[in-house]
Formats: sequence, C-alpha cells, structure tokens
Amino acid sequence: MAPIRSREIHLVNRPEGLPEPGDFAIVETTIDEPRDGEVQVRNLWLSVDPYMRGLMWTTRTYVDPYHLGEVMTGGAVGTVEASRHPKLSEGDLVLSNHGWRDRFVASGDGVHPIDPNLAPPQAYLGVMGMPGFTAWLGIHEIGRLEAGEAIFVSGAAGAVGSVACQLARRLGAKVVGSAGSDEKVQWLQDKAGITAFNYRKVKHLYRQLVRECRDGFHVYFDNVGGGHLEAALLSMRDFGRVVLCGMIGQYNADHPPAGPSSLIVAITKRLTMRGFIAFDHAELEPRFQAEMAGLIARGHVRWTETVYDGLDSAPAAFLGLFSGANTGKMLVRL
Repeated sequence: MAPIRSREIHLVNRPEGLPEPGDFAIVETTIDEPRDGEVQVRNLWLSVDPYMRGLMWTTRTYVDPYHLGEVMTGGAVGTVEASRHPKLSEGDLVLSNHGWRDRFVASGDGVHPIDPNLAPPQAYLGVMGMPGFTAWLGIHEIGRLEAGEAIFVSGAAGAVGSVACQLARRLGAKVVGSAGSDEKVQWLQDKAGITAFNYRKVKHLYRQLVRECRDGFHVYFDNVGGGHLEAALLSMRDFGRVVLCGMIGQYNADHPPAGPSSLIVAITKRLTMRGFIAFDHAELEPRFQAEMAGLIARGHVRWTETVYDGLDSAPAAFLGLFSGANTGKMLVRL
C-alpha cells in the first residue's frame, strides 16, 4: 500500500512576546499503514489552548516544551480510518493528543473512544474535555465552593471560565464574571445566567468588584493573572480561597512581570492560594464526565464555540486566544 499524504503544523521558531504566523510552518508528510496495535486516524477537530504558549518556551513547565521542527501536539478528535488494534474499529470517534495534523498513525492505546450520543464530538475538546474538567476541578476540588458563597471568575467567557461560572451557579453561589467585550458579557448574562461586566470599560477593577459584591468574595477563580489577580486579592473575604488556574494575561510577557502589589493581603486575610494542573487529578475524570454528561442532558450547562476552518487556520486561531477573539472554546474544524 502506498504511503498516505498528510499535512502537519510545526513550530519553527521560539517566539519572544506574542507569537507571529512566521513562527509556524505547514509541512507535507506521509504516513504508513498501521502495524499491529496501531490505528490510522483522520482528524476532524483540533483544539487550540492557552497552555500551548508555555510549551513554546525553552524551559520545561509541567511537561516538556515543543521541539522546533516537530508537530504541535494538542487535543484532537478524529475518526479511525484503519485499525489493527483489538478494541478499536474503523469509524470509531476518538480523542487524542496528536495535535495539529490531518492524519496520523499511532498506538491505539494512546487514543480514547468517545460517545457522540452524550455530546457532539468537538465537545470532548471543550465542555466534556480538558477545559470542562479543569473548571470542574477548580470549583469542586480546589476552590471547594459551597452554596451561598460568592465567587469571582476572570476570563469568564472562555472555555474554562464559562463552565466554571455555570457549575458555581448550579451550586447556589453568587457568581460574578469578567470578560473583554459587551458581546461576551451578554452571553454570560443570557446563557450562563451570571452577573458579568466588561473589564475593558472599567476604570478601577477593584472598585468594580466592591460594587458587585460589597461583602467580598469567598473564592476567586483566576484565568487572567496580572491586574485581575491584584484586584481580586483585595476583594477577598477573610479565609478566602484563590484558585490559580491560568494567567493568560502574562503568557507573552518578554520578562517576568512583578508580582501583585496586593499580595500582602494573603497574610492579613489568611487566604489560601493554590495552583493546579488537570492531569494531576486524572483519577477523577470518569466522575467528572458522568456528572457533566448528566448536566448537559438536562440542559443545565450551555457552551459556545468559536470555529476556524482548515488546518492552515490553526496558527491564527491560536493567536486569536490572546486578543480575545474567542467566546467559549476555540476550535479548528478540518
């Protein structure tokens, strides 16, 4: 059988500051037919996520960085075109981390079947996947949010934030979220059912938080860092919990930014601040998926997607994360 042609996107330059289109290259390649234990998969949907920016650094974060001249790995949903794996068949929909490419051949043990009856296939890259799991962990396991408490979620209209807001509301908490456009605020109010504001129109973020919740927040779910974290610390109640999920506002900084000048209140307010990574809690993922599938089936969690079309558009979709181009999950449809 002749090799099958495919295309993939490589990182060819380590960006300083905001990445540029020239940091990526589309490469023509070929794949061979699968051997025993392997599958051939044609990708249908690709995920672009903020964490990928940290993998472009030379230093290791919580996983190894991308290698120059190699394919960008990341979440993808595809269909099995050929299988020599005993538990996978042609036509199965699968989730993988094989990233930005049209097709691939890999061990069948490294791809995971998904059930399209529970949610659309691409939802396994969003609300039913890593972003949804991250939100679920942050609310239930890290923040330990309870009914009647108040929570502030920054980046509330993103893939993680939008789910975190709805899970918090379902618990009976008072939820306030920030977003970067009036359209995103409208979605959060109408679909997620929370109080939200456009932080770009706010002159003093801390004063806005006081107006939204005069008694202070029990939990802050941080997706942004920087000025959001600084203001949120000041607006916390005594013994509050700060969930450090992401800091997208700092991922493209040329030099490490100064820490929040308000950090001293972590002492005076006796705050708990905890960072977390979703894959450290993999044993909880089956519980999350069962709960989330039920919430979706009952219409208790809504989501939205921003979709770019074609493999060529993956770098633009990724860069759009840092300009606020997405509401909900940013996806590439192949």
